[in-house]
Amino acid sequence: MDMNEDYEEALEAFLIWMKDAGYTVHTQKSYLSDVNEFLDSLGGKTLENVKKFHVVSYLSSVRERGVSDATRNRKHASVNCFFKALIELELHNVNPAQDIKKSRTDKNRAPVYLEESEMNKFFNAVDGKYRNRNLAIFLLMAYMGLRVGEVHTLDIADFNLERRLLSVFGKGRKWRTIPVPESVCPVLELAIAERLLPKRNKETAMFISQKGRRLSIRAIQQAASDTFARFQDDVPVMNRMPYSSHKLRHSFATMLLRKGADLRTVQELLGHSSIQTTTVYTHITSREKEEAMSKLTLELPEFSMN
Repeated sequence: MDMNEDYEEALEAFLIWMKDAGYTVHTQKSYLSDVNEFLDSLGGKTLENVKKFHVVSYLSSVRERGVSDATRNRKHASVNCFFKALIELELHNVNPAQDIKKSRTDKNRAPVYLEESEMNKFFNAVDGKYRNRNLAIFLLMAYMGLRVGEVHTLDIADFNLERRLLSVFGKGRKWRTIPVPESVCPVLELAIAERLLPKRNKETAMFISQKGRRLSIRAIQQAASDTFARFQDDVPVMNRMPYSSHKLRHSFATMLLRKGADLRTVQELLGHSSIQTTTVYTHITSREKEEAMSKLTLELPEFSMN
C-alpha cells in the first residue's frame, strides 16, 4: 500500500488502527487510497493546520470531477475515519472532517434486483470448474442477504450445520447470526466438502481460490459478473440490466418484504445499523400499485361531461 512520505507516520498509524479494528484488506486499501488523495490536495500543509474548510474543498473538487454522491460520501467517510483513528491513538486532537454534511443521494431510486421468478434462471447460469463453490456463494447473498465482503471473510467455523446457523462478521465490525434455509444447507455442505486445498495449513477461510488463498472480493464479484452475463445472454445488449453481486442482496431484501416480513427483522438479517437504510427496499412495483387501486370501489352521483 502506497504511503504519502510527508504524512508517513500518520498513515502507518491509520493502517495499524484499521488492522486492529478488524477492517478487511479491501477496506484498508480503499480508505488509504482516499486519504492519500486528500493529503495530496493539502499542498504540504501539516495535519495541525488542516481545517474543516480544507476537507470541504477537497470533497468539492471530488464532486467537480463528476463522481457520484455515493463515492463522494465514501471519501468523506475515509477522511473522517483517518482523523478519528489519529485522535484515538493520541497523535491528533481535532477531527476537521466531523460534522460535514453528506451528499444527498437519490434515496427514491429503487435498487436493481431480480424477481423471485428469475432466480432459478440465474442459478442455472452458474457454470465452470468451481460451480458448486460459486453456487453456494450466490445462495448466501440471494437467500441470506450477505454482502460480498461478508462472504469473503467467512470462516469454516462460522457455519453450524447442526443448528443450521451462520455467524456473519459485518459492517461496523458487528456479528450477526442468520438461520440457514434448509435448501441452502446441502449446497453449503458440498462447497465445504469440495473446498480447495489452502496454501497455508492454518487457513480458515470457507472459500478458497485456485491459488490456495482466501477467495478475494474481486474474484467473487467477477464470478457474479460472468454469471449475470450468461443469465442475460438472450437479452439484447441495449436492454441488459446493470446486475452485480450486490443485486443478489437487494433481491433477498425485496423477496422478504414482499412476503410480509417485518421491517425490523429484515434490518437485523441485513445487518443495517439504521432502519432508514432498510426502507430503500420497500419499493413497490407499478403492477402492485395497480392491483391495490383496483380494490377500491367508488360510487359517484350522476354527472355529465359537458
